[in-house]
Amino acid sequence: ATLVGSAAAFAPSGNTVRMQSSIRSTTEDEVTEVAAEAAAAPLPDIVPEPVVAPINGWVPNESLPCYGLPGALAPTGFFDPLGFAQSGITLNDVKRNREAEVMHGRVAMLATVGYFAGEAISGPFNIHGPANDQLQQMPAPAFAFLTLSIAAAELRRATIGWVEPDFGDWTKTLWAIRDNYYPGDIGFDPLGLKP
Repeated sequence: ATLVGSAAAFAPSGNTVRMQSSIRSTTEDEVTEVAAEAAAAPLPDIVPEPVVAPINGWVPNESLPCYGLPGALAPTGFFDPLGFAQSGITLNDVKRNREAEVMHGRVAMLATVGYFAGEAISGPFNIHGPANDQLQQMPAPAFAFLTLSIAAAELRRATIGWVEPDFGDWTKTLWAIRDNYYPGDIGFDPLGLKP
């Protein structure tokens, strides 16, 4: 009985209604009349509001905390005990704070892995001992290469996310993030994990 009842749910019912279409052709006289009315009517002075383009699927919303930037998770929801995202903060400041949060979090995760890996295995320069003492044991050319690599990565990130400085009036571009930049998205996703 259950199988018959579930199959009957997809069967057409006996009540059929005949639909009539209200589509009709427009005569040339009607088209000419409408065009004349449109040409005679004055155009209203309406200035359209700027539409914010979505950034990685996020559209900033001024009515939400942090402009609705994703990241509020259960059970705490929107969690800001120190008031970094108080009302009146600009969109640029919210994006700059998120950029700092994401980038410092990534560096901290890499440093944690580096501490454990550095103490567990011997490196290419026969560096050993506690992780806090290993940087001083690096040869000078390797240390210079490491420093230049970090500087190159930071400069690349700055050119992707930050507005170029205007040396004529530097107060306009100081700490300014690009409008189309999503904090932390530097275009590096070799495994395709970004949603």
